[in-house]
Amino acid sequence: MDLDFVPLGETGLRTIDTADVYGGGKCETWIGDWLADRDRERYTIASKIYWQIRDGDPNSRGTNRKNVRHRIDALLDRLGTDYVDVLYIHRWDDETPARETMKTLNGLVESGMVHYLGTSTLYPNGWKVAKANEIAREEGWEPFTVAQPRYNLVDREIEGGYLEMADHYGVAVCPWSPLGQGFLTGKYTREEGLVGESRAAESSRFEDAYLTEENFDVLDELRAVAEEVDATVARTALAYHLAHDGVAAPIVGARTVDQLEENLGAAEVDLSEAQLERLRETKGGPYSDV
Repeated sequence: MDLDFVPLGETGLRTIDTADVYGGGKCETWIGDWLADRDRERYTIASKIYWQIRDGDPNSRGTNRKNVRHRIDALLDRLGTDYVDVLYIHRWDDETPARETMKTLNGLVESGMVHYLGTSTLYPNGWKVAKANEIAREEGWEPFTVAQPRYNLVDREIEGGYLEMADHYGVAVCPWSPLGQGFLTGKYTREEGLVGESRAAESSRFEDAYLTEENFDVLDELRAVAEEVDATVARTALAYHLAHDGVAAPIVGARTVDQLEENLGAAEVDLSEAQLERLRETKGGPYSDV
């Protein structure tokens, strides 16, 4: 997708989320090229580090001091910037002590290369985020202040304990996969399933995870609410997140400009408390927003 064709100033889009392994680093390079002709201060750039980048080199994986320091230099070079607004650890590194990780990350903040710290995909290990933030509090270091768990109307594992942890520690929740890998766009039906889709390698896994009777019951309710507010199913699913007390903002992964504009339209969808409650009660019953 070419962002030059997206009227960012008109949409209010200011945050770009990436990772140093997306496209083998090419994604950051493309963003850097795009950003070069723009006012850097107007945009929030978030990236992630963790995954191994050199075969046979265990130090090129995880959040050990050597890897983090090497990766941040390479990451900033590809982005063509002196800092990232948010740096996420892409996964938790059980091979590196939490104290070493937090001390190293704090050093990046103190140096000005990173403004804020985040964690990605750490459910069900919310206690590890809590442990890291307690260490940071004790030492006067920068804590994690934003998290990226998977969360949508059919993937609801973070409800309860994880959201309560985030609320307690002041961690903003920015979920990935808010549309359930496309399931919550409404393009799938009980009758047709994956017919016409090009998911060859993933079809079985996707079908087992999403094309279930329970999930289609959720989709039915979502479709009903979408019809009531005269919005698309996708926009209604995203509007649910925007109205959720425990969610800061969902992360959308559009592949085309049309998809991006469709997703941004969720900001114009107004759901009533009664409609939100109906969506909350799907798949497992009601829960308390935090």
